[in-house]
Amino acid sequence: MVDNKLLDALKRAVLEGDEEEAVCLTKKALKKKISPIDIVKKSIVVGIEKAGELWKKNEYFQTDVILSAEAFRMAMEIVEPLLRAEDVGKAGKIIIGTVAGDMHNLGKILVIVTLRSAGYQVIDLGEDVPTDTFIDKVKEINPVILGLGCYMTTTMSEMKIIIERLKSEGLRNKLKVIIGGVPLTQQFADEIGADAWGKDAFDAVEKVKKIMEVS
Repeated sequence: MVDNKLLDALKRAVLEGDEEEAVCLTKKALKKKISPIDIVKKSIVVGIEKAGELWKKNEYFQTDVILSAEAFRMAMEIVEPLLRAEDVGKAGKIIIGTVAGDMHNLGKILVIVTLRSAGYQVIDLGEDVPTDTFIDKVKEINPVILGLGCYMTTTMSEMKIIIERLKSEGLRNKLKVIIGGVPLTQQFADEIGADAWGKDAFDAVEKVKKIMEVS
C-alpha cells in the first residue's frame, strides 16, 4: 500500500526547497518499497510543478524556484537510476546547451529540471559549447528539439551561426530550435529563424509541449 503521507511530505520538501529532507524522504520511500515511478510522479514532479505554478502567480521568487529545483535534482539523483527505461524520456529527446563564449548556467539548469519533470529526455551539453559540438550532437542523437541558451548580448550572434550551420548541414528541417536567456526576445527569435523563445524555464516547457503536439 502506498504511503500517501510520506509522498505528500516529499512533495512538500521539493516545493519548499528542503534538500536534506527531500533526500531523506526519497530514501525512506524506497525502503518502504514504494515504486520509483510513483515517487517521481506523485511527489517529486508534483512538487516542482507546484513551484512553477507559484512562480507564474508571482508568489514564488527566482530564489524560491532555484531551491525547489535543487531539491528536485537531488531527489531525482537517487531515484532516477532505478527507473525503467520505458518510464523516462517518453516525451522525446532534447539537446540543450549554453552557446560559445557564455558560461552562465542558472537559467539552463531550471529549464532542464522542468523539462525532465515533464517527461523529456534532456541531454545537457553544458556551458560555452562550440558550434561544432551542437552540430555533431544533433547528428549523433537526432533530437526532436535543440535548446540554445544565451545570457549575454555579446554571445547572441552565436545562435544565428548555429541555426545557419544546421541549415547548411541539412539538419534544420529535422528538428525545432528553441532559444532562451535574459537578453532575448521573440523578435530576435524571429530574426534568426528560431521556432520559439522561452522567456523563463516554465514558459520554455509550455513552448516545447506546443511544438511536440504538432510535430
